[in-house]
Amino acid sequence: MLRLPEPGDFDAWADFCADADQMRFLGGAMPRSVAWRDMAMRAGAWASHGFSMFSVIERATGAWVGRIGPWQPEGWPGTEVGWGVARAFAGRGYAYEAAAAAMDYAVDVLGWRQVIHTIDPDNAASIRLAERLGSTNRGPVSLPPPLAHFRVDAWGQSADQWRARRVAAK
Repeated sequence: MLRLPEPGDFDAWADFCADADQMRFLGGAMPRSVAWRDMAMRAGAWASHGFSMFSVIERATGAWVGRIGPWQPEGWPGTEVGWGVARAFAGRGYAYEAAAAAMDYAVDVLGWRQVIHTIDPDNAASIRLAERLGSTNRGPVSLPPPLAHFRVDAWGQSADQWRARRVAAK
């Protein structure tokens, strides 16, 4: 289930942000105080811009799975659907299911014509997910400060390509 971040998500969000392995390609592990600002920033983007990362919630348990969704802060190289899933839920299909729903949201609700995923070339798991979503590597892009030193490629596709993929899957 995708929904806006809520205060009750914070403990799981902070645990995710503290996990150095899970955060390796997402800016690095964060102390709890920085994780709070990260969650508040994403929740604030909903209020100020009408979109941001969703909290992904496991229906059966109500557990916080991760954060996935549309993302385009100032200076970002494009309209992105990004993802991050807590270790306990990795490899269980949640990232694909939520990213596909977020792609639908970005294309159908937000009207985005292009969707990218900024991915470190060493992040094999995210590259596999991008490929499974039908995205292709469009080459290196630069992130704005303070992330400008990160090496990332823009994986992406057009809204028309995404829509055609949905039709073909039915």
